[in-house]
Amino acid sequence: MGSDGQVPYLGISPDDALANMGAPIGTEDLAGIAATCRNGRDTLADRGLDATGQKTLRRFSTWEITKYLIPVAPAHFRRVLRQNPGLPQGLTETDGGAKWFTLDEVLRLRAHFAAEGSKHRDYLPYRPPGLPAKIVAVANFKGGVGKTSTAAHLAMSAALDGYRVLVIDLDSQGSMTSIFGGQTGDKWKTVFPLLARHYGDHLRRDNQSRLDRGEPPLPLDGTVAQAMEMTTQDVVQHTHWPNIDLLGAQLDLYWTEFQVPVWHMQARAWKLWDALSDRLAADGVLRDYDLVVLDTPSSLGNLTISALAAADILLVPTGASFLEFEATSRFFDMLQTTFASIEETENIAAQALGHAGLSFEWDAVRAVVTRFDSTQQAETAALMQASLGTVLSPHRQDFTPLIGQTGDQITSVYETDYRDFNREAYARGRSAFDATYAGFKRLLLGAWRRDELAAQETAGNQA
Repeated sequence: MGSDGQVPYLGISPDDALANMGAPIGTEDLAGIAATCRNGRDTLADRGLDATGQKTLRRFSTWEITKYLIPVAPAHFRRVLRQNPGLPQGLTETDGGAKWFTLDEVLRLRAHFAAEGSKHRDYLPYRPPGLPAKIVAVANFKGGVGKTSTAAHLAMSAALDGYRVLVIDLDSQGSMTSIFGGQTGDKWKTVFPLLARHYGDHLRRDNQSRLDRGEPPLPLDGTVAQAMEMTTQDVVQHTHWPNIDLLGAQLDLYWTEFQVPVWHMQARAWKLWDALSDRLAADGVLRDYDLVVLDTPSSLGNLTISALAAADILLVPTGASFLEFEATSRFFDMLQTTFASIEETENIAAQALGHAGLSFEWDAVRAVVTRFDSTQQAETAALMQASLGTVLSPHRQDFTPLIGQTGDQITSVYETDYRDFNREAYARGRSAFDATYAGFKRLLLGAWRRDELAAQETAGNQA
């Protein structure tokens, strides 16, 4: 109701409406609006930068380290530091105050405890030797379900756990890139050259076959030729996290969606769904990192298909509402239809040539309820759990005041100094993401262990 008790949409004067409307908006005006938005965005982003204009990661206190990062008692932690003056000793802000450590120092301390401490404690995270990194894709059609936030916090959780992480932003909006302070000037600092190189490699092999048959080769345009000289390492950038690297995104990446069909028209046998995983493997990424986190666009386009096909684990964030559950259901429908169609098409050709068929498979697929409000969404969440069963993670990522406040900034929960709140509020806020990571880590370790046992069985059979 208005201040006079009248319904606000009744009694509006057309003349008053026109007087407050302003002039029509043209294309040039949109450029001005965009520039204004950029200026405002830069102002907000500057709050998270240091004097050099770079994002920095805060230090971690002894309390945080012994509670969340290194499983030792605080007294033992301090005793080890006194006995080993060569180890990082941290900084204190006041005489006799708490010591604070950079994450790089925490990783060094973790390595010391792993080498010198009890062999029964998990000082270092599990990663079977000789096995490749695992790739997790975070995807859903529905916007606003916390997809990018979930992916970012998973990457940070894994980094705090001691893993080496590569984050790949496949969304041309570049939100993940902004979270990690990435600088991505054009498409040549995105995933685009990796897909272009995969296409170029295929085209060169195909052209050799064409020449052997006496047919003219297909042209290799300048864009693809430039990509043929590039590797993943050329486009990866370091972040303010010592063990998280980034392959960023920006608006030009969207044009990949238009370029891929052109490549398909020229070389119909080219397999987009192999492009990302093949390049990551060929460039040693799956050896150099423990975990690759893919943040996907809110659509099932070519970039998303390449990510889902490359993934070992698929996480689908969803809200606990009718519309979000409906969108997630449609996402799984479209996912099944798309990959079943690819399999059918490929297997017809494979059968004709006497080759093995194509079958997509994931180590695990899980939906995760995010931004959960137990006072209003408990019934819907229970119905979703009953419908999806084990596909829906039993953990529900609660919405807490801390998550709400950090969401208004460019820092994550893990990058937030708990002194801006208090220990109890901080612990409650980060517990939502800690539990999400715990559920994911069970999938990660289970998948690696299954691969490890399979490798051992294969080796035993060959002995």
